[in-house]
Amino acid sequence: MIAVCVLAALVALIAYRQARDAGGLVAHALALAQTLIVAQFAVGLLLLADHRHARQGSALHVREPRGARGGVAVVLRATDPRRRLAWFAGATLLAAVLAVRAYMTA
Repeated sequence: MIAVCVLAALVALIAYRQARDAGGLVAHALALAQTLIVAQFAVGLLLLADHRHARQGSALHVREPRGARGGVAVVLRATDPRRRLAWFAGATLLAAVLAVRAYMTA
């Protein structure tokens, strides 16, 4: 997931910097990265529902998804397609950074 997110973010940022419209490759790369993020989230929820924790003593911190809803609202409110591409590239890169952090602390 980390490699796909980094690759998708780089492809999107290159398309943004070249001031051209996002083609099929960029759209498919971002869609694949977002699909993997949602799939990983779903597997995590399934593991939590089955009461399989990484450590018995670890506390589960669940936050309300206000930040995610606000981020989606900002991305969808952007009328310029290039600006929206930059938002999606940044969000995908942020997902890769958070995945690296989760991998390193697990």
